[in-house]
Amino acid sequence: MIDFHCHLDLFENPEQLAERCEEARVYVLSVTTTPKAWRKTMTLGRNRRFIRTALGLHPQLAHERFRELPLFEALLSETRYVGEIGLDGSPAYRGHADIQRKVFERALAASREHGRRIFSIHSRGAAEAVIVALRQHGSGDTAVLHWFSGTPKELQAAVAAGCWFSVGPAMLRSENGRSLVAGMPRDRVLTETDGPFAKRGRHPLTPFDVRHAIVELARLWSVAEHDADAQLNSNLKELLSRVPAPHPPQHPV
Repeated sequence: MIDFHCHLDLFENPEQLAERCEEARVYVLSVTTTPKAWRKTMTLGRNRRFIRTALGLHPQLAHERFRELPLFEALLSETRYVGEIGLDGSPAYRGHADIQRKVFERALAASREHGRRIFSIHSRGAAEAVIVALRQHGSGDTAVLHWFSGTPKELQAAVAAGCWFSVGPAMLRSENGRSLVAGMPRDRVLTETDGPFAKRGRHPLTPFDVRHAIVELARLWSVAEHDADAQLNSNLKELLSRVPAPHPPQHPV
C-alpha cells in the first residue's frame, strides 16, 4: 500500500506509527509544513525502507514562515521529495496570495536548480495558478497534486501538463471527488490519506486506511482490487524512476 501524502509527525505517537508502517511495508511519504520541522521529522524514516520525508513550506503558513526559505534551499540537497508546497486560494488564505506565490515560485525554482524533485502539491482554490507555475518551471511531470479539487477544465489542464494525482478515502467518498478521479489517467494516480487531518468519522486516517481508497479505485476502474493495487505500485515505480535519489541518498530505494 502507498500513502503518498501523510503528516506522519503530527500523529499522537509518530514513532510507533512509523514502525507499524515499516513492518507492514506501507510506503509513506511523510510531508512537512515548515523547513524547521524537517530535521526532526526525517528521523522517523531513519533506518526504515518504506518511510520517506518531504521538505515543505505549506501555503497556509507561507505568510508566517517565508523567512525559512533560505533553510528550505539549504536542505534541498538532502531529499528527493518536496512537499507540502503550493497555493491556497480559499477565503481564509487568499489575502496572502502574493507571498504564497513568491514562496511557491522560489521553492520550484530552487528545486529545479538542485536537480529534479518529486513534489506533493496543495492546490485548493488555486489549481489554475498552480498549473501555470508548474508549466513555467517545467515541473509538471514530477508534481503530484494532492487531493485535487479543481474544476473539470482545470483537471484537463493538469493532465496536459503531465501532473500526477494522489487521492484518498475522503476524496473518494464524495460524488465530485469520484467524478474528478474518473478523469485522471490511471497510470498517474497514487493513494494518500492526508492523515491526521482527514478523518473517517471521528478518527484520523492513518496510512493503513489507504486500503479504503484501493477498494474505491477498483470499483471506479471496474477491476479487481489486486489489479488496482498493482497499478498503483507500478505508478509509484514510474514516478520514482524520473528523479534519481540525491547523493548521498537519504534512504536506499
